[in-house]
Amino acid sequence: MRLLILWLINALALLAVPYLMHSVQVDSFGAALIAALILGFVNTLVRPVLVILTLPVTLLTLGLFILVINGLMFWAVSHLVGGFYVAGFWAGVGGALLYSIVSWALSTLLLKSGRN
Repeated sequence: MRLLILWLINALALLAVPYLMHSVQVDSFGAALIAALILGFVNTLVRPVLVILTLPVTLLTLGLFILVINGLMFWAVSHLVGGFYVAGFWAGVGGALLYSIVSWALSTLLLKSGRN
């Protein structure tokens, strides 16, 4: 159940990004759901491999290259999902950054853990 709620929160975060950045567009809630699902799979399966392969560059840039990886994945998913558009690479980097911030904020507000 928690996984389903996180998926919906990520879809809502994806719907919020075009209001903050005009170079990212999401046509419908269905497109946001599909894009959030594929982003989740890409972050789970592809991102760890890319992080390991680019570890020397990531170390040289003090971790900033992770932003490039996230932007590339965000941009790549826009090519796979109809109804989800990212204007270019730098729009992907900015969109991925905004997406992660909005998703984190929504998760923090909506999913309160039982810890004090």
